[in-house]
Amino acid sequence: MSLFHIFILSLVEGITEFLPVSSTGHLILAGNLLQLPETEFLKSFIIAIQAGTIFSVIVLYWKRLFVDIESVKRIIAAFIPTAVIGFLLYKFIKKFLLGNSMVVIATLFIGGFILIFLEINHREKKDSVDDVSRIPYPKAILIGFFQAFAVIPGVSRSAATILGGLSLGIQRKTIVEFSFLLAVPTLLAATALDLMKSSYAFTSAEWGSLALGCLISFAVAILSIKLFIGFVQRFNLVVFGVYRIFAAVLLWFFL
Repeated sequence: MSLFHIFILSLVEGITEFLPVSSTGHLILAGNLLQLPETEFLKSFIIAIQAGTIFSVIVLYWKRLFVDIESVKRIIAAFIPTAVIGFLLYKFIKKFLLGNSMVVIATLFIGGFILIFLEINHREKKDSVDDVSRIPYPKAILIGFFQAFAVIPGVSRSAATILGGLSLGIQRKTIVEFSFLLAVPTLLAATALDLMKSSYAFTSAEWGSLALGCLISFAVAILSIKLFIGFVQRFNLVVFGVYRIFAAVLLWFFL
């Protein structure tokens, strides 16, 4: 994997991780467009560079994660169902779903229509939950189940949690912030699990590639998070649904 490949994949990860467009799906498609061989290291790289985006959330939301105990308890409650489902399906996901362009294209396309439909019909109520620390525990757990759908490449962890939270009566800015926070244990667990199972085979050069990828994705993700927060305070997510459909159709013909 060249420096150019590392830069492009890490850039894609940093931009898309917290947007409702599926970072894993975009990384798989980017790897195919770059004509990278589908190696075990490439699959691990796609998972492990999420570590960079984890630290971007920690830097921006350290008070929520280390001081606000009530928010932390909600994050843990939502993480549990995702962790159980992700652990049970790990082998199946890595063997059959990661690297599968057709799965990504299909989920991007279908997810785009779902995103548009739900956003057009969403009406935020005055009594919607307006702070992460006040999300009821049953709703936090349900959000964790929504997030678990993102084990399918192309679904988007961000889209699943945000749309799930909106449907449960949580304000848009609040559920977007909760989605960022929930990414920390979720992506950390996914990265740690993959490295425990695969890192023994990495060469020193591959470890260097991972370190560089994490650094790039970290820097890009900080900017992406700030821009996305500003966006959702003014607009809905319909534009991302349109993008998903357009991208899926374009990639269908291109690939």
